[in-house]
Amino acid sequence: MELMQIRYFLETAKTKHMTNSAKNLHITQPALTQAIRRLEKDLGVPLFTAKGRNIVLTEYGKYLQKKLKPLMEQMDAIPEQLKMMVALEGETIHMNVLAASGLVMEAIIEYKKGHEDINFQLQQNSESDLYDIAVTTKLFYQGEDEKSRFACAEGIYLAVPNNRRYRNRSSICLTEVAEEGFVSLLGSREFRYICDRFCQHAGFTPKIIFESDNPSAVKNMIAANMGIGFWPEFTWGSIENEHVKLLKIEDPVCQRDIIISHNRNKTDSRNVVDFYDFLTGFFEERKRNTKQQYERTILL
Repeated sequence: MELMQIRYFLETAKTKHMTNSAKNLHITQPALTQAIRRLEKDLGVPLFTAKGRNIVLTEYGKYLQKKLKPLMEQMDAIPEQLKMMVALEGETIHMNVLAASGLVMEAIIEYKKGHEDINFQLQQNSESDLYDIAVTTKLFYQGEDEKSRFACAEGIYLAVPNNRRYRNRSSICLTEVAEEGFVSLLGSREFRYICDRFCQHAGFTPKIIFESDNPSAVKNMIAANMGIGFWPEFTWGSIENEHVKLLKIEDPVCQRDIIISHNRNKTDSRNVVDFYDFLTGFFEERKRNTKQQYERTILL
């Protein structure tokens, strides 16, 4: 069966009148009659029978109408559904968040306040390049200066108990804590890899006493004085705990690069570019606003 034959059959089955059906289909009556006869020949069964001046469906015709009608309705709806998908896709931003997930979520929540129609889909897949915006981190980023890529350096501090050993300290060398227990993100995370490199540079392998794939759990363990840990300058926020303080690491120099990039893979990328600009500005503002706060914390 050809698609045109199916349309001709369904229209004729609806009107039960060859002349009216031909007018509705914008073809001649002989052409419609010929098409119906070819369809009946192909199927090997009669689909219509004469009844006075009109025609009616045979049992075979009724069965075929019952099967084909919903299929044709679905096919006719496809163009409009595709248009809706395009519209929805334009309002959906796909993100691959491999770093600073907490700060990214804060940015999304803030952005949604003024853009309720924009949706976000998030993934964490280091192998995927199917995204609109990606947030990653590297120890040393040496990418090209592209308009679609933003990078900012973030200092890494050491979160320690505010006890007798550290109370009067504002800075530290990593070699001094080679025997301490560390709490950390799981080794599969890029931040964990970066911190391990810091320790290797200082001549030791960190003793991990607790690790989790949840940054919040790591922060809570450090805040509970269960160990020491590396603390990103602004993406993790401040430590609101008088029993924990942040020390600047003098040796080695500990910092990482946060990279935010976006793909121009949509016909209309205005929403992606708008959020990209908002997100990069959000990171810059947070970095600027927390710098003094961290300096005050370190001096406590």
